[in-house]
Amino acid sequence: MGIGTIVLIVFGVIILWIIAVYNGLITLRNRVKEAWSDISVQLKRRYDLIPNLIETVKGYSKFEKSVLTDVTKARTEAMGATGIEQKGQAENMLTGALKSLFAVSESYPDLKASQNFLDLQDELSDTENKIEASRRFYNGQVRDFNTKLETFPTNTIGRQLKFESQPFFEMEGEEAEKSKTPPKVEF
Repeated sequence: MGIGTIVLIVFGVIILWIIAVYNGLITLRNRVKEAWSDISVQLKRRYDLIPNLIETVKGYSKFEKSVLTDVTKARTEAMGATGIEQKGQAENMLTGALKSLFAVSESYPDLKASQNFLDLQDELSDTENKIEASRRFYNGQVRDFNTKLETFPTNTIGRQLKFESQPFFEMEGEEAEKSKTPPKVEF
């Protein structure tokens, strides 16, 4: 084998390796997009349930209007949010508003006994669980993509091919805040 053949083989191996890295990054980026799509579907389901919940609650004339206004405003902001970080903040506000609605509803025994309200509350609870599962899946895909993109030697090729790290979708509710502060233990 001559030097030209060896150079050609090495060059061919390098080209094949670059193609494999590129295809791997494309696959991971598409998984991130698919995972975000799953979150979007669940968020839309949540947005669709909220007007029905508000209409059910409106039937109880003494129900506090400010809570309904807060939920409606938070829903509108969440639906209009763009970008993953802004979407996470808006979803946090919506989650807080919904928690307030359910907390206030505890004071209305007729509302708590309404089958329609209970069904909607169950649907929202189920949707919240699906959003959480979709969020975990998305963040796992982002972690894998970002790790691949940031490790050597893929990082050099990824940078040259204009791949960018993806942000995590973070939703922090009261549970996340509580987990940041250690519980007090008293005897």
